[in-house]
Amino acid sequence: MTPPASQLQIYAVEERSPGTATCVVRCVGGVARTGQHFTLHSPTAAATAPALLTLDHINCYGKAMEFLDPPHSATVRLSGDGTDSLTKGVILISSPPHGSHASSTR
Repeated sequence: MTPPASQLQIYAVEERSPGTATCVVRCVGGVARTGQHFTLHSPTAAATAPALLTLDHINCYGKAMEFLDPPHSATVRLSGDGTDSLTKGVILISSPPHGSHASSTR
């Protein structure tokens, strides 16, 4: 059985530099993990090719975490070409790595 896609909703963009952004997010679906890839979904992004972002770091109440699950919030660092498109309310949805199938290992 395929686990549900991870979904992060942007609450605020705290810092942005070329190719990286630090954001406050809320996990609204699935379990988000560091190293996971996400695509940006917003009404304005529909007309362009999806941007691929990587979840590099999760900080929850001052503690580094490996994952984030609903309904928790955290500060995260994202990297990739789509960081300029990150704004409040945007949903990021996980995408499986190329050439692999979704699976869960515990």
